[in-house]
Amino acid sequence: MNAWTYALYIAALLGAGLIGGLFFAFSSFVMKALSEIAPAEGIHANPAFLGVFLGTAAVSMIVAILTLSGGAPHWLLWGALLYVFGTFLVTLLGNVPLNNQLAAVSAHDPNGQDLWQHYLKRWTFFNHVRTAASMVAAFCFTIGLIQS
Repeated sequence: MNAWTYALYIAALLGAGLIGGLFFAFSSFVMKALSEIAPAEGIHANPAFLGVFLGTAAVSMIVAILTLSGGAPHWLLWGALLYVFGTFLVTLLGNVPLNNQLAAVSAHDPNGQDLWQHYLKRWTFFNHVRTAASMVAAFCFTIGLIQS
């Protein structure tokens, strides 16, 4: 394995771990705090994390391709697949539509409270899935690096 490939695997590991930790914080602390504030204030709260999130997805796809081309432990493939499907796609298909629904409603809309309660429950569920997938992906990347 050359130095660039090794660095790519480490980047995948660190990105998955970082995103998993961020998602864990949201599931454990941030969403609980947001649920305690007025719906109008909560609707306006929207964190930015796209660089690491998208970068790790891209790196994971490259890791998957490299692993499928042979020579790398299958743990790396499992880590890449978990991140791409369990984190990236769950975000695109689960969390992003909820974010878009929330962004489309006025913070003072009479239906805002119902939407906010629905958002809190569904978004947190999808976030739990993303947290687990990211952390297990980081574990798989770690085992794959050890076996390399």
